[in-house]
Amino acid sequence: MDIATTPSALVPAVGYVHGYSQREGRRLGDQADTLAQLLHAGTTYPAGSRVLELGCGVGAQTVHLLRSSPGAHLVAVDQSEESLAQARTHVAHIAPEAQVEWCRADVFDLPFADAEFDHAFVCFVLEHVTDPRRALARLRRVLRPGGTVTVIEGDHGSAVLHPDSAHARAVIDCQIRLQSAAGGNALLGRQLQPLLAGAGYGGVEVRPRTVYADRTRPGWVDGFTRSTFIAMVESVRDNALAAALITPADWDRGIADLHRTAHDGTFHYTFFKAVAVNVPAGHVRSPRLS
Repeated sequence: MDIATTPSALVPAVGYVHGYSQREGRRLGDQADTLAQLLHAGTTYPAGSRVLELGCGVGAQTVHLLRSSPGAHLVAVDQSEESLAQARTHVAHIAPEAQVEWCRADVFDLPFADAEFDHAFVCFVLEHVTDPRRALARLRRVLRPGGTVTVIEGDHGSAVLHPDSAHARAVIDCQIRLQSAAGGNALLGRQLQPLLAGAGYGGVEVRPRTVYADRTRPGWVDGFTRSTFIAMVESVRDNALAAALITPADWDRGIADLHRTAHDGTFHYTFFKAVAVNVPAGHVRSPRLS
């Protein structure tokens, strides 16, 4: 089946393309735990500093921020009250003594004073935002001059698999196109440097954080290939079929081929981690990126 369907033919998706099911909440937790060392290495905030976590979701990344920077004052923001409720429960269970301020707010209309935060952390958020450059520019208002922003995004175009499979790539493409129809961008990782520079940040540094999984690395196979990436793709099945992006038979073949990479093949994926500084006009300052 030709999957080059026009965007107008897609099933409308509102907000977070993967949905807000309990299964998705578990997937986010599995993803955060599996990738914690890879993505959070080098990210620590001084005691007493005010840190804004933009788009905290169900708190999957929040617990890792708390572990790496226990003395920082963390303010976690999300637009979904349902997600914030799950985040409160999750953090209370994992880190019951942690002090977190929770706030429901939109990324384009943050209810904070100018220069209120020393640092900002934005992980897997901009890919779901209709105008990520504007979101980053709005974030500068609440970040003090000299404060840093850390942004982490994936890029589905970086997926490399063996055995290669046109069917597997077709189901991945379904997820990419449905996210695009919802106003997001599953290929955003490659754009972080120009996005941050265009939003007015200085000293932008971007580094790839690569996942490679084969049978000699069972933790990555189970934690990332199966429980993170394949589970993410599987979550859009109903919308992909309803939009006639793919036939049920081709979908099942593609998912089976993805699982084959976890059984006797290999899987490679790249995340991109950027750090930038909110500098006054005319100044350039380089952050430290570990």
